[in-house]
Amino acid sequence: MKALHDVVESGKVRYIGASSMWAHQLLEMQYTARMNGWTEFISMQNLHNAAYREEEREMVPSLRKFGMGMIPWSPVMMGYLARPHDEATESDRGKAMNGKFMGNALTEADIRINEKIQEIAEKRGVSMAVVAIAWSLSKEYVTAPIVGMGKIERVEEAVEAVNFELTKEEETSIDELYQPRKIIGFS
Repeated sequence: MKALHDVVESGKVRYIGASSMWAHQLLEMQYTARMNGWTEFISMQNLHNAAYREEEREMVPSLRKFGMGMIPWSPVMMGYLARPHDEATESDRGKAMNGKFMGNALTEADIRINEKIQEIAEKRGVSMAVVAIAWSLSKEYVTAPIVGMGKIERVEEAVEAVNFELTKEEETSIDELYQPRKIIGFS
């Protein structure tokens, strides 16, 4: 933390953020910085999307405690939440994933969440990626999701998602399908 503080003090960066760690590790680092008068983290990059929400258990309360923003990565679950289940699993990326997300088998809950996002997207006349990103943006603790921009369509969908708002009922219909799972994304 002292080294990061020195980088801020030198003027090379204005702020520091953390990425993918256990909540207790973040708390240790924040308290170390606070006790020594050093620069604290202002943001956390976490794996978080409609089908993976384990960060809500301990990390989100920790972020609130320190007034930090959350910048989730993989809001469309490596493309899985951006297209219908069958299409996603048959795509080149889907085949490479072999029915898994970060080494963990897709669950029935993942499939139901995918189907619900598809249903909302079709009903509202937008892409599934717009709905998945809008879901992420609907969470008050999310500052801004990290969205892959490999194609111009991804940029357009991200911009569209900023101006697209899920109804409370739509958000709840996605949320209620979530099933807790083991922690992934860091060790």
